Amino acid sequence: MLILIIFFPIALVIKIDSPGSIFYSQIRCGLQGKPFRIWKFRTMVEGAELQQYLVDNEIEGCLFKNKNDPRITRVGKFLRRTSLDELPQFWNVFKGEMSLVGTRPPTLDEVKNYQDRHYKRLLVKPGLTGEWQVYGRSNIKQFDDVVNMDIDYQNKWSFLYDIKLILMTIRVVALGKGAY
Repeated sequence: MLILIIFFPIALVIKIDSPGSIFYSQIRCGLQGKPFRIWKFRTMVEGAELQQYLVDNEIEGCLFKNKNDPRITRVGKFLRRTSLDELPQFWNVFKGEMSLVGTRPPTLDEVKNYQDRHYKRLLVKPGLTGEWQVYGRSNIKQFDDVVNMDIDYQNKWSFLYDIKLILMTIRVVALGKGAY
């Protein structure tokens, strides 16, 4: 019931703000590179992936980010800043495809361009949050920095460290630090 109380208003404002689906899904790579469908609330105009070539990439390496991406809707900006767009990923956690804490789930296109050391990221389940969410978010400008954080997370992993990252994520999201 609590989920409906949160999901319904978000779904409603997405529909009012821009035509198209409420949800966005994409194939990502999980544990050992196994593909899975990730779910998010839609934050961009319908068909945004087909328009990506029109937008400059501000990240060096395999990721794609642009602070002022014109494909992001008005509601999408708010959802991204508050990380509410990621709430549907709890379904992925429930299905066992993701964990609460882990590495950032890469796209198939990212993995196609991996160098040998990048594959270490795939040795753990991707998570809703992780070091990249707490210490970098959208402020990261180099793909290798994300990889370094993911590998560092694996080396430091413990149950208590996961709890620490969850608590830090709540703080970072509440302050709206580094998200766009």
